[in-house]
Amino acid sequence: MESGRYKEFMDDVHKSRRRRKPRKATPKSLENAAIAYLGRFSSSCANLERVLMRRVEKSVRHHGTDAQEGAAMVKSLVAKLAGAGLVNDRQYAEGRVLSLHRRGASSRLIRAKLAEKGVGAAEIDRALTTLAEEAPDPDFAAAAALARRRRLGPYRAAADRPDRRERDLAALARAGFGYDIARAVIDAANADELETVSREGSFR
Repeated sequence: MESGRYKEFMDDVHKSRRRRKPRKATPKSLENAAIAYLGRFSSSCANLERVLMRRVEKSVRHHGTDAQEGAAMVKSLVAKLAGAGLVNDRQYAEGRVLSLHRRGASSRLIRAKLAEKGVGAAEIDRALTTLAEEAPDPDFAAAAALARRRRLGPYRAAADRPDRRERDLAALARAGFGYDIARAVIDAANADELETVSREGSFR
């Protein structure tokens, strides 16, 4: 497409987006939005409520709907979906803990991320306890996974390790891991040794 025609096309796209008003917040429109969101993402009750409240706020601005009425509709809808099992804080917490742990997140980081999504402390504790029952040393295993994913410590070329050691230790510290774990991971003799220690939980 020629540059002039492309510019005209993009201008039309932007104008169309500006003209498109958000939907008016009604019980039906909010329920449709909630089902669509849950079809794409897992969510806590509090996070789903925040997502829907953004729609209510847009409806208030563009359609003059009542904010309190909208908030009441959202709370009622979230309670309904929770009662139907479509949104469940315990399942959400357990799923997110496992996912984040596999990607190399420390317990401290996991706790912070779940709290940001509105998961209560009791549910977070329960999910982390479940993880600890399945993994011999969750934080060490997570630190090893992060090192593997980012090619730190024993995953680097041997010649580069001495010069990169402090940076690698700092990377694990920023991710929420304690110094003892960071040092054990970064100073592992090689990747095979680190994987063995991680699986067996013999770090301590």
